[in-house]
Amino acid sequence: MTGQRIATRVAACAAVVALGVTGGTAAQADDIESLPAAQIADRSREALLDARSVHLRAQGDLGKDRAAMTVDLSLDRDGNCVGGVDLGKDEGSVEIVKRGQDVWVKPDADFWENQVPIGGQTFEEILDGRYMKGSATDSRLRPVVEACDLDTFRELVTDNTGTTGTTFTKGGVTTVDGIRTVPVTTVGHGQRITAYVDTGGEHHPVRITVRGDGADAAVDLSRFDEPVPTATPPPEQTVDVSAVLGRGPAQS
Repeated sequence: MTGQRIATRVAACAAVVALGVTGGTAAQADDIESLPAAQIADRSREALLDARSVHLRAQGDLGKDRAAMTVDLSLDRDGNCVGGVDLGKDEGSVEIVKRGQDVWVKPDADFWENQVPIGGQTFEEILDGRYMKGSATDSRLRPVVEACDLDTFRELVTDNTGTTGTTFTKGGVTTVDGIRTVPVTTVGHGQRITAYVDTGGEHHPVRITVRGDGADAAVDLSRFDEPVPTATPPPEQTVDVSAVLGRGPAQS
């Protein structure tokens, strides 16, 4: 299915997070506001890597030829996840639930119409408002599984950590959703990326913005280390993925 397209856009949001929190040598000073910009960025990166769970909301235009979209997910290192992806411009949205080795996906009517023009209406009729349910080992659901694992995001952060040549500037203290933050900004590839770092607690990045080169997006991060909701769709609201996409689940 076109879940790969969803995963690509989710990964793009994760890349925004990764690019926004790359720093230099770690520092342990208590007064983060007094630290150089690069050290603040590094502290926020380490805090993000240490998180056991997080709620991520990304919205906006991520660049040229990419429609504005929204990703809203709560996810943890155990691969549990709940939330959704809205592709924007009436292109469709998908609700996602993953718990252990079980995955539930519910695309809406616009998704089937726009993302699966051949056969989408048939799939929609089979589901009739219910979730597709499958195993995390089913290759057809791999894009959703990968997007729902916090370790995937942590790997992107680690892989994109700058070691040399990254310059940061520090802005004045500002408030983001009631949280006192200090912004640190880096510019590259025609884009200006700013991480708003919590001045208290573990110094998590609570908002990251990317502007320029066709992009105008924000990623909000919250609920660090809070459990992902455990509710899953009841059996009467699910259809086996093979009944929708074909018999014989593909195993990874």
